[in-house]
Amino acid sequence: MLTAVDHVQLAAPPGSEVALRAYYVDVLGMTETPKPPVLATRGGCWFQAGAVQLHLGIEEDFRPARKAHPGLRVTDIETYAARLAEHGAAVVWDENLPGHRRFYSEDPVGNRLEFLEPVKDHHIG
Repeated sequence: MLTAVDHVQLAAPPGSEVALRAYYVDVLGMTETPKPPVLATRGGCWFQAGAVQLHLGIEEDFRPARKAHPGLRVTDIETYAARLAEHGAAVVWDENLPGHRRFYSEDPVGNRLEFLEPVKDHHIG
């Protein structure tokens, strides 16, 4: 029986760890978590914020995920979007999900990320 999503892995090109750390830590506000030594030799980075874990693994023939993406729930989405924009990240609002405010952005290697927050007092039906 499934009980939770443990983590989401995204790919990144070789040598991108410095840019990934700057984005996921400084822009998104996540904390880098150490990879086990046997996995650290492969490169990449792991990040966490609360129960949310994102792993960025190195892929030699990297192509960014432009459609596939993690959906990351946030609080105070307007302030969070402003934070990303202040750091030069694109913020593309999408109003097509009933009951939610959401926007899309990209990490520094082009992976698509969705940020969403449920709308308070929204009644479906």
